[in-house]
Amino acid sequence: MKVDEFPKKLGITCVIKPSKKQKLIIQRNIDTNRFIYNQLIANSFTDSAIYRLNKIDNQKRLLGLKRVMNNKTYSWLHLKEIDSLCPLNAERRYKAAWNMFRKVHNTGTPKFKSKLDYPKTYQTNCSYNKKTIGHESIYNGTIHFVDKKHLKLPKIGIVRTKLTYPLNDALKRLRIATVTIGLRADGTYYCSLLLKSDEVIKTCSKAPKQTPLGIDLNLENFATDSNGNVIDNPHYFKKSLKKLKKAQRALSRRQRVAKKQHKALRNAKHYQKQRLLVAKLHRKVMNQRNNFLHNLSTTLIKNHDLVVLEELRSSNMLKNHALASAISDVGWRTFIAQLEYKASMYDSQCITVDPKYTTQTCSNCGYLLDKAKNERLTLKDRKWICPICHTHHIRDVNAAKNILQKGLIKLNQ
Repeated sequence: MKVDEFPKKLGITCVIKPSKKQKLIIQRNIDTNRFIYNQLIANSFTDSAIYRLNKIDNQKRLLGLKRVMNNKTYSWLHLKEIDSLCPLNAERRYKAAWNMFRKVHNTGTPKFKSKLDYPKTYQTNCSYNKKTIGHESIYNGTIHFVDKKHLKLPKIGIVRTKLTYPLNDALKRLRIATVTIGLRADGTYYCSLLLKSDEVIKTCSKAPKQTPLGIDLNLENFATDSNGNVIDNPHYFKKSLKKLKKAQRALSRRQRVAKKQHKALRNAKHYQKQRLLVAKLHRKVMNQRNNFLHNLSTTLIKNHDLVVLEELRSSNMLKNHALASAISDVGWRTFIAQLEYKASMYDSQCITVDPKYTTQTCSNCGYLLDKAKNERLTLKDRKWICPICHTHHIRDVNAAKNILQKGLIKLNQ
């Protein structure tokens, strides 16, 4: 059975701690991945069918990946340290980029990858031999866990790992499909594993569920639910802003000094040292936010059989420059994505609904505030009384109740 035939997927990420020799092998593969991707983009015009039809001579020549790999100038692509599946995955990403361009048409044609871009990654695949077919797990195959603290990777060997997800009994029955190895801007190496199974992946036991829950997302508080509970916004980026500004000013000064001394930034030791410091501060904020979102999403999905949220269009919301920083800091889109994929793991459901008029509608009698009568609420109005049933509403709690009602209607359709 091929790895791609497994329908259910789960991704886990672990920090790896390679030796100096292993770091050189990883860097060699990262460079190979970027080089092949860039060469395929550079050759994309002359490899196209239109160019070949218009060409006068009908001389047969190699195309695509074969054209790059068989070029004698690039003989270093066949070194022993380079993973044999790295070039194939680079070509697959190149084709996926063109397919996305043809489907979406809003990000432009595939762009060249720079040496300065982070994270720097390359991808490889796990394969199983005839003896392990039918008994595939994370402990056999070309890529496998030796134990809870060590992972074996092709060409690299055994590396120490620090898992962010425990290796429980449910994960032991999964297969490793693809592995992405990369280097972050703060200098840490990581390995992202895609696990697959032929059954629904359930890593948690069933727990007694509470009533369905509606959630209203807002900037004043992170979220308010239909039961009246308010979840405070931690503001991790805002709290770290003072340190970030100080570190980034120092980085700008060191950049100016390097330019005055006519040094390339990659060779300026003081600049690179400060760059790592800035990257670590940004990484800390991201880790804090992800930890908060994971804990909250797991608690909500674990304790409720249905969670209903509002549909958010983050790209449109970020066009408001006054609120763009605050919206990016809360991580709503990430929070919704976590709820959606954790729902199947805990036998729950998570759906989104159109938030239109959820704030302006009375959750008790269904009356919609009339704009002609100047009844509509402004952003300053946090509490209001329904003019029909005289029910006192807290703005966000009322919106959460309306979101829950819309979710139940959508679920019963």
